[in-house]
Amino acid sequence: MAHKILVATGGGDCPGLNAVIRGIVKRAHLENDDWKIYGCIESFNGILKDEIEIVELTDATVSGLHVKGGTIIKTTNKGGPFHFPVRQPDGSWAIEDRSLLMKKRLDEMGFDAIINIGGDGSQGISMQLQKLGINVVGVPKTIDNDLSSTDFTFGFQTAVQIATEAFDKLVTTADSHNRVFIMEVMGRDAGWIALHTALAGGADVCIIPEIPYDPKAICQKIETRYKNGMGFCNIVIAEGAKKADGKVTGQAPSAVGDRHIKLGGVGDVLRQELLDLGLEHDIRVTVLGHLQRGGTPTAYDRILATEFGVKAFELVKEKKYGNLVVYHHPEISYVPLEEALKSPHLVCPDKDFLVHAARGIGMSFGDK
Repeated sequence: MAHKILVATGGGDCPGLNAVIRGIVKRAHLENDDWKIYGCIESFNGILKDEIEIVELTDATVSGLHVKGGTIIKTTNKGGPFHFPVRQPDGSWAIEDRSLLMKKRLDEMGFDAIINIGGDGSQGISMQLQKLGINVVGVPKTIDNDLSSTDFTFGFQTAVQIATEAFDKLVTTADSHNRVFIMEVMGRDAGWIALHTALAGGADVCIIPEIPYDPKAICQKIETRYKNGMGFCNIVIAEGAKKADGKVTGQAPSAVGDRHIKLGGVGDVLRQELLDLGLEHDIRVTVLGHLQRGGTPTAYDRILATEFGVKAFELVKEKKYGNLVVYHHPEISYVPLEEALKSPHLVCPDKDFLVHAARGIGMSFGDK
């Protein structure tokens, strides 16, 4: 009897997800007919819904998939086996723990293990499932690069490349119109996308969550870029940026089953703060938003994602469950899920050489 693996992609979409799926399937194919790979539609919702949605993934299914963005088995950041939304007869919603139902269905369908591809939230679910007795191997996925157990997560380099290309275009229009441009990028609580983009694009100011900003310091930096009203200034700001009071800009989730605050709008907040301080230059804001999550993954991310997929399958084959695939240069390795989720990977302003290098070329972080 063939072994069966269920693959799920959870959380936000990310360039390289399809390359991971392809890596798993093609590596399994080398084992002849001993292994069958299935995809769970829309993260774990496919097995949690009353009408199960699971599809077999074959060589034909994944042919040429490494160049395609998104995920062919869909994804979601709502619900999950321990927090599944169910509509009641009166039209209201209730939250159910369907983890035991999920385990029962996996056993009935003969699945040996799950490969769960996702970020910290998804891997927290992986750890809970493992404790429940379900065999799980995790693959780290996030454009935010905020998992401390791996040197890089796939999707991050693509997001940085997209942001840098956008920033390059804003530099020329800022110069043409003597404007201040604020470009808001993703990253949640981690400033890696903003920091890498700012350094690659030559930003004058980079504002990240790990360094609280002072609008007055930013005003002072902007004025150094102008003489007799002529000049321009380009700013990169991370969506999770905050002042000394620690408050972030965003909205509470409105969708049923979604527990994540929706960050965004800090670029507009900064613009108003600068205007309130009397800055007279023309200020424009660009929010990249989901552009950073989509499209064709870079060569780097395709390679890393493929390596992760191959390693994930091999961990299942070797029955090394409860682990997360990681990249520790130059090797693809693994660590226990508990260890992987102990602390997030954030920018350390006093230790990271990227910050030192940025300050070394005159970039301001809005703190002094």
